Amino acid sequence: MGVSGAGKTTIGVRLAASLGWRFIDADDHHPPENIVKMAGGAPLTDDDRWPWLDRLNALLREAEATRNSAVLACSALKEAYRQRLVEGLRSARLVYLHGDQALIAERLGRRQHRYMPAALLASQFATLEPPLNAAIVEVADTPAQTLAAVRAALFP
Repeated sequence: MGVSGAGKTTIGVRLAASLGWRFIDADDHHPPENIVKMAGGAPLTDDDRWPWLDRLNALLREAEATRNSAVLACSALKEAYRQRLVEGLRSARLVYLHGDQALIAERLGRRQHRYMPAALLASQFATLEPPLNAAIVEVADTPAQTLAAVRAALFP
Protein backbone atom coordinates (compact mmCIF):
# COMPACT_ATOMS: atom_id res chain seq x y z
CA MET A 1 0.00 0.00 0.00
CA GLY A 2 0.99 3.62 -0.44
CA VAL A 3 0.38 6.69 -2.52
CA SER A 4 0.64 6.77 -6.29
CA GLY A 5 4.29 6.63 -7.30
CA ALA A 6 5.49 4.80 -4.17
CA GLY A 7 6.35 1.72 -6.22
CA LYS A 8 3.43 -0.56 -5.44
CA THR A 9 3.28 -2.11 -8.90
CA THR A 10 7.04 -2.24 -9.45
CA ILE A 11 7.72 -3.89 -6.11
CA GLY A 12 4.52 -5.96 -6.13
CA VAL A 13 5.29 -7.53 -9.51
CA ARG A 14 8.82 -8.37 -8.40
CA LEU A 15 7.69 -9.73 -5.03
CA ALA A 16 5.01 -11.91 -6.60
CA ALA A 17 7.48 -13.25 -9.18
CA SER A 18 10.09 -14.00 -6.53
CA LEU A 19 7.53 -15.96 -4.49
CA GLY A 20 5.75 -17.64 -7.42
CA TRP A 21 2.51 -15.91 -6.42
CA ARG A 22 -0.19 -14.18 -8.44
CA PHE A 23 0.07 -10.39 -8.79
CA ILE A 24 -3.11 -8.29 -8.62
CA ASP A 25 -2.94 -4.60 -9.54
CA ALA A 26 -5.85 -2.79 -7.91
CA ASP A 27 -5.74 -0.20 -10.70
CA ASP A 28 -6.96 -2.90 -13.11
CA HIS A 29 -10.18 -3.31 -11.15
CA HIS A 30 -11.52 0.25 -10.89
CA PRO A 31 -14.99 0.68 -12.32
CA PRO A 32 -15.02 2.82 -15.49
CA GLU A 33 -16.62 5.78 -13.71
CA ASN A 34 -13.72 5.92 -11.22
CA ILE A 35 -11.21 5.96 -14.06
CA VAL A 36 -13.06 8.78 -15.81
CA LYS A 37 -13.19 10.76 -12.59
CA MET A 38 -9.46 10.36 -11.82
CA ALA A 39 -8.43 10.97 -15.43
CA GLY A 40 -10.34 14.25 -15.20
CA GLY A 41 -8.27 15.26 -12.17
CA ALA A 42 -10.92 14.65 -9.50
CA PRO A 43 -10.03 12.58 -6.43
CA LEU A 44 -12.24 9.63 -5.56
CA THR A 45 -14.63 9.76 -2.62
CA ASP A 46 -15.20 6.96 -0.13
CA ASP A 47 -18.44 6.13 -1.94
CA ASP A 48 -16.45 5.73 -5.17
CA ARG A 49 -14.01 3.38 -3.47
CA TRP A 50 -16.30 0.93 -1.59
CA PRO A 51 -17.37 -1.18 -4.63
CA TRP A 52 -13.76 -1.26 -5.84
CA LEU A 53 -12.47 -2.37 -2.44
CA ASP A 54 -15.19 -5.01 -2.22
CA ARG A 55 -14.12 -6.37 -5.62
CA LEU A 56 -10.50 -6.54 -4.47
CA ASN A 57 -11.52 -8.29 -1.24
CA ALA A 58 -13.44 -10.85 -3.31
CA LEU A 59 -10.32 -11.51 -5.41
CA LEU A 60 -8.22 -11.99 -2.27
CA ARG A 61 -10.82 -14.29 -0.70
CA GLU A 62 -10.91 -16.35 -3.88
CA ALA A 63 -7.12 -16.62 -3.88
CA GLU A 64 -7.08 -17.67 -0.24
CA ALA A 65 -9.91 -20.19 -0.71
CA THR A 66 -8.06 -21.84 -3.59
CA ARG A 67 -4.70 -21.71 -1.77
CA ASN A 68 -3.25 -19.46 -4.46
CA SER A 69 -1.31 -16.80 -2.60
CA ALA A 70 -1.35 -13.34 -4.12
CA VAL A 71 0.32 -9.96 -3.86
CA LEU A 72 -2.08 -7.02 -4.18
CA ALA A 73 -0.82 -3.55 -5.08
CA CYS A 74 -3.39 -1.08 -3.77
CA SER A 75 -3.22 2.45 -2.41
CA ALA A 76 -5.36 1.53 0.64
CA LEU A 77 -4.79 5.01 2.02
CA LYS A 78 -7.23 4.85 4.96
CA GLU A 79 -7.55 2.35 7.78
CA ALA A 80 -11.18 1.75 6.81
CA TYR A 81 -10.07 0.83 3.29
CA ARG A 82 -7.47 -1.60 4.62
CA GLN A 83 -10.04 -3.19 6.92
CA ARG A 84 -12.42 -3.60 3.99
CA LEU A 85 -9.65 -5.21 1.89
CA VAL A 86 -8.73 -7.85 4.48
CA GLU A 87 -12.21 -8.54 5.84
CA GLY A 88 -12.73 -12.28 6.17
CA LEU A 89 -9.12 -13.16 5.26
CA ARG A 90 -7.07 -15.39 7.54
CA SER A 91 -3.57 -14.54 6.40
CA ALA A 92 -3.24 -11.04 4.95
CA ARG A 93 -0.04 -9.08 5.55
CA LEU A 94 0.36 -5.37 4.88
CA VAL A 95 3.43 -3.51 3.61
CA TYR A 96 3.44 0.28 3.55
CA LEU A 97 5.76 1.65 0.87
CA HIS A 98 6.72 4.96 2.41
CA GLY A 99 8.38 7.92 0.75
CA ASP A 100 8.29 11.63 1.37
CA GLN A 101 6.13 13.79 -0.87
CA ALA A 102 9.07 15.43 -2.67
CA LEU A 103 10.55 12.05 -3.67
CA ILE A 104 7.20 10.70 -4.84
CA ALA A 105 6.41 13.90 -6.78
CA GLU A 106 9.78 13.66 -8.52
CA ARG A 107 9.03 10.04 -9.50
CA LEU A 108 5.58 10.92 -10.78
CA GLY A 109 7.10 13.68 -12.87
CA ARG A 110 9.10 11.03 -14.76
CA ARG A 111 6.24 8.70 -15.56
CA GLN A 112 2.88 8.69 -17.27
CA HIS A 113 0.12 6.71 -15.56
CA ARG A 114 -2.79 5.63 -17.73
CA TYR A 115 -5.32 7.67 -15.69
CA MET A 116 -3.79 8.92 -12.42
CA PRO A 117 -2.45 12.44 -12.98
CA ALA A 118 0.42 13.66 -10.79
CA ALA A 119 -1.82 16.56 -9.76
CA LEU A 120 -3.75 14.17 -7.50
CA LEU A 121 -0.68 13.36 -5.38
CA ALA A 122 -1.43 16.09 -2.83
CA SER A 123 -4.93 14.70 -2.31
CA GLN A 124 -3.47 11.24 -1.75
CA PHE A 125 -1.08 12.51 0.93
CA ALA A 126 -3.97 14.44 2.52
CA THR A 127 -6.07 11.26 2.62
CA LEU A 128 -3.26 8.97 3.81
CA GLU A 129 -3.63 7.45 7.27
CA PRO A 130 -0.31 5.71 7.95
CA PRO A 131 -1.02 2.15 9.06
CA LEU A 132 -0.32 1.02 12.59
CA ASN A 133 -0.06 -2.69 11.81
CA ALA A 134 2.10 -2.83 8.70
CA ALA A 135 5.69 -3.41 7.75
CA ILE A 136 6.99 0.04 6.79
CA VAL A 137 9.53 0.05 3.99
CA GLU A 138 11.23 3.20 2.74
CA VAL A 139 11.25 3.54 -1.05
CA ALA A 140 14.18 5.91 -1.57
CA ASP A 141 16.47 3.03 -2.57
CA THR A 142 16.53 1.07 -5.82
CA PRO A 143 13.70 -1.33 -6.59
CA ALA A 144 16.03 -4.28 -5.85
CA GLN A 145 16.91 -2.84 -2.44
CA THR A 146 13.27 -2.04 -1.70
CA LEU A 147 12.24 -5.57 -2.69
CA ALA A 148 14.90 -7.01 -0.37
CA ALA A 149 13.58 -4.84 2.47
CA VAL A 150 9.99 -5.99 1.80
CA ARG A 151 11.04 -9.63 1.78
CA ALA A 152 13.00 -9.16 5.02
CA ALA A 153 9.99 -7.51 6.65
CA LEU A 154 7.58 -10.24 5.56
CA PHE A 155 9.87 -13.21 6.11
CA PRO A 156 12.30 -12.32 8.93
